[in-house]
Amino acid sequence: MSIKPTLETPGLMANTVNEGPVSGVMTALTAAATFLAIFSVILFLGFLLFIGGSWLLEAQTVITAGGVEERYNWQVLFSGESELSVTGGIFPAIVGTVVVTLLMAVIVAPLGIVVAVYLTEYASDGWSTQLLRIGVQNLAAIPSIIYGVFGLAFFVYVIGGRVDALFFESNLPDPTFGAPGLLWASLTLAILTLPTVIVATEEGLSRLPATLREGSRALGATRVETVLYVVIPAATPSILTGVILAVARAAGEVAPLMLVGVVKYAPSLPIGLEAPFIHLEQKFMHLGFFVYDLTMHAPAGDGRLGIVAAAGLLLVAVIVTLNIVALLLRMSLRRRYVQTGLD
Repeated sequence: MSIKPTLETPGLMANTVNEGPVSGVMTALTAAATFLAIFSVILFLGFLLFIGGSWLLEAQTVITAGGVEERYNWQVLFSGESELSVTGGIFPAIVGTVVVTLLMAVIVAPLGIVVAVYLTEYASDGWSTQLLRIGVQNLAAIPSIIYGVFGLAFFVYVIGGRVDALFFESNLPDPTFGAPGLLWASLTLAILTLPTVIVATEEGLSRLPATLREGSRALGATRVETVLYVVIPAATPSILTGVILAVARAAGEVAPLMLVGVVKYAPSLPIGLEAPFIHLEQKFMHLGFFVYDLTMHAPAGDGRLGIVAAAGLLLVAVIVTLNIVALLLRMSLRRRYVQTGLD
């Protein structure tokens, strides 16, 4: 039995030897960063659950029309009967947060799809297209308060003022759409999150194989029909990914909303059971502003930290719920297209 010598490349052996320590260091750094990120999330959620959850389950004495009653803090928080609930209850804030976020998603999804389809399917690969892509990516770095200023100046004063002059002249000088409201807040958030949806949608479209488009054209479909009935449906999971990221950011934004529609207390909900069902011109409450208002103006005392943590916990719960719904829809669509061989 003889052992045959093997030929090994010296350079390859050197690279393998040299990459060993480097690979170990990178693995250790990656593991440490992952552990730090997970620990931070657990610490953050644990704080909210412990402080906010404990406060919600405590009882307090409340003076009502029927006399003195013992109620849990979560009941008082929703009814606004506590001296700490200076904003009049949290339920309208939950409704306002959900409504403005969903309306924003309905507005931003078509806009993001149109821009991404143009960049991927129609625009030539020239300097103007590259400049447009750079502009879209840089929009994500603009501070959110700047979007609020833009929304106030353009949507409220320019567009809203002209809408009032054309359709609600009899109500002037009291503005209808020429004042901050739900519609302008949703449009402002849509512009703020538009780059996120565009980038995610464009990446999804670019990942689709060219044979998918060629097969559709070979069967006699026009370019528009291919985009509408083949390309966009196949990229729907990526589109929903962008919408999920947009919802996650928009639901927690407060600074721009303070300029375009959010208020400390709204006498009625922005939605109703009678037509037009959603009141686009109405101001609304928001969980993020609710938390800010409690933090800045709630009376100092033992219950201040508890109610702030409880409101923050509810805000996180609303955002997580909206994201879970979008994720379930995305997973359903992904399974559908995997089965058809389009993913």
